[in-house]
Amino acid sequence: MSESAMFSTYARYPITLVKGKGSRLWDDQGKEYLDFMTGLAVTSLGHAPDAVKDALVQQLDQLWHVSNLFSNPNQEKAARLLVDNSCADAVFFCNSGAEANEAAIKLARRYHQKVKGNDRYEIITFNQSFHGRTLATLTATGQDKVKEGFLPLPEGFRHVPLHDLAALEAAVNDKTAAIMLELVQAEGGVIPVDPDFLRGVRALCDREGILLILDEVQTGMGRTGKLFAYQHYDVEPDVFTLAKGIGSGFPVGAMLGKAHLKPAFVPGAHATTFGGTPIAMAAVAATIETMLKENVVERAAEASEYLIGQLEEKLGDLPNVDQVRGKGLLIGILCNEPASEAIAELHKRGLLVVPAGPNVIRLLPNLLVTHEEIDTAVGLIASVLSEKAAAKSVSP
Repeated sequence: MSESAMFSTYARYPITLVKGKGSRLWDDQGKEYLDFMTGLAVTSLGHAPDAVKDALVQQLDQLWHVSNLFSNPNQEKAARLLVDNSCADAVFFCNSGAEANEAAIKLARRYHQKVKGNDRYEIITFNQSFHGRTLATLTATGQDKVKEGFLPLPEGFRHVPLHDLAALEAAVNDKTAAIMLELVQAEGGVIPVDPDFLRGVRALCDREGILLILDEVQTGMGRTGKLFAYQHYDVEPDVFTLAKGIGSGFPVGAMLGKAHLKPAFVPGAHATTFGGTPIAMAAVAATIETMLKENVVERAAEASEYLIGQLEEKLGDLPNVDQVRGKGLLIGILCNEPASEAIAELHKRGLLVVPAGPNVIRLLPNLLVTHEEIDTAVGLIASVLSEKAAAKSVSP
């Protein structure tokens, strides 16, 4: 086989997937897999959902791209669906979660400097967070491993420990523009944010006149059992970001904000060539409409309760499992040993899962996952982890 023509930026699994439908995937050898990673929380309605496919096919026969120099009815429809079902008043569409977070950072700075008339520009984020791979968003990320080799990094970012309100208060100064956090640190180990801490962050933002940005790239669009994760709490953000599950696999990102921020983003302040194309917006509108019409979020909440219960029952006594944690259908199995071997074995047995740090097995089934599929997945996980624990107990 000839050498790949691509940069080797991905440590790929030895599987080539060629077809998907619902919760199932098939590789180029015809092997079937139960998908509990959904392309990293992207295919939340399952693979190739009919309603989204039909909307895309219809749009492909009409119009693909004209740029954002023209009005786009599809954008207005998708934005209205988001605004009507959230605390936001305005939407900016882009292509990815990193771009959505980049837009949020720019909005926070421009709001302070152009609307409020001050020179605030710093963003405070948290250790173990993950916000993207652009230079600004990887600097915002609270993990050093993503920053290696990219120095010098942009200034204007501070990091503090999650759940340490005193450290957060000490980090705020007259340059602070916003605090940005995920309500579940997904890449950082599937760590949910404590409700009291979040309320403390909101109060701090209100007291200091700074913005609260919630990165809902992975937690948004029903993943946690609410349409948006902030809806679990008695807290509303000034800004929140979406991507992943918003387009059922079509690349889309979105930044949403409150009305008082609209004067900061005027014509020429921010832009994108491909953000919000007619095709992308057809996927977004169909995805949201399906979620609302078919009670997908409520079904995901019920499936989460069943999945977590089954995991706790089947894994609770295993010596190599410390905790099952997460929110909704974003779940982490915290092991007390590296999880890579268990993940590889699960792939061999036909269950696709993904890590969240070295010791965590992350589960991201689609939001319509059935009890039968959950039983199959939990059975495989229990078997693999039980076998690993037994092998370790007899090793010299």
